[in-house]
Amino acid sequence: MIRDAMPNAFRPGDARLSERERLLVGRRQAVLGPAYRLFYERPLHIVRGEGVWLYDAEGTAYLDAYNNVASLGHCHPRVVEAVARQAAELATHTRYLHDGVLELAERLLATLPEAIGHVMFTCTGSEANDLALRLAFAATGGTGVIVTENAYHGVTLAVAALSPSLGPGVPLGAHVRTVPAPDAARQADAGFAAAVAAAAADLQRHGIRPAALIVDTVFSSDGVFTDPPDFLAPAAEAIRAAGGLFIADEVQPGFGRTGEAMWGFLRHGVVPDMISMGKPMGNGYPVAALALRPELVEGFGARARYFNTFGGNAVAAAAALAVLEVIEAERVQANALTVGARLREDLRALAARFPRLGAVRGAGLFIGIDVEHPDSRAPDPVAAGRIVNGLREARVLISATGPLGHVLKIRPPLVFSEAHAALFLERIESVLVATG
Repeated sequence: MIRDAMPNAFRPGDARLSERERLLVGRRQAVLGPAYRLFYERPLHIVRGEGVWLYDAEGTAYLDAYNNVASLGHCHPRVVEAVARQAAELATHTRYLHDGVLELAERLLATLPEAIGHVMFTCTGSEANDLALRLAFAATGGTGVIVTENAYHGVTLAVAALSPSLGPGVPLGAHVRTVPAPDAARQADAGFAAAVAAAAADLQRHGIRPAALIVDTVFSSDGVFTDPPDFLAPAAEAIRAAGGLFIADEVQPGFGRTGEAMWGFLRHGVVPDMISMGKPMGNGYPVAALALRPELVEGFGARARYFNTFGGNAVAAAAALAVLEVIEAERVQANALTVGARLREDLRALAARFPRLGAVRGAGLFIGIDVEHPDSRAPDPVAAGRIVNGLREARVLISATGPLGHVLKIRPPLVFSEAHAALFLERIESVLVATG
């Protein structure tokens, strides 16, 4: 079984591994240590990628229905060319004037609400969320943060402390409060905002001033909760009423993935105070950013400086600009909308035939499917693991998420076509038949 943050179920001597795999696993564990994780019961040795395909060392092709790092498809030629061209011309730190980062900031801001007026660049989404916390603390004078019960916001010391999905080995800070994910099947639309207000009140009762509510706007690690597309606005009002800010973590849902909008928060008719972005921003090149209301950085900038050696460097800017150009030129957001809607419809039809599949949720090409015991309808993470690993053997790659690891997480590159979706449906049906 595998989920986003679970230990591997194999050892270097595992009989399920080939001799080459045993050697690689042994070398990896010897030099990288036990905290690193690999996907699947039988790990993959991937050596090449192209479009929606990944290729192992033997040349076997795997349909990638999971990877949002290469959101435009692996090794997109336009991004590769932009990175290579700029790296051959200039690759240095960010303390010089350069047109590229300014053009990137202007292009990004043009996709965001008018109230968002500044962009600060980082290398990773973790850094962007860490910076968002620094600014929120400075702007509000508070330190209290509200997140969902299985949230993931990064791996720095600050944001790991508000990422429950990392597990009990990374304890939450005393200033953090959790609220249930906004599952429309279990709570009224106002339930999420009420939970945020209650968490803010609890912080205040303990002498902690609320600073921020931060959410991944598709709640991916909680199990993918996207609807109804208006529940975030009351939650933002609730945290602001308590003196805090609303931070939209767009690292996973951003850059057109939801199909309906460039950014996940736009589906909810709300304007955040800050917006973090990462992973798909460079289609594999490490570039990330924090966009925010100008007034939030005015006081901070008067008292402190911000510097990131590589955040927004010329090569990073070239990669991100190429991504924005491809999103527009190849209409991948529209593709995510149409292919994703059809895929969810077909998956619901499949769920009607296979009782282990429960609710199908999502927006665009971001889909979650509950896996349940057929009789009790209780979550079934063991069956989810069998499906994920069965698909791996069928040369299709997905993962599992949610607090129990019982939600299939389907998140292919945005160039995933109707033909790719049909192949995915064919393979998952065969796995469901085989796993019972």
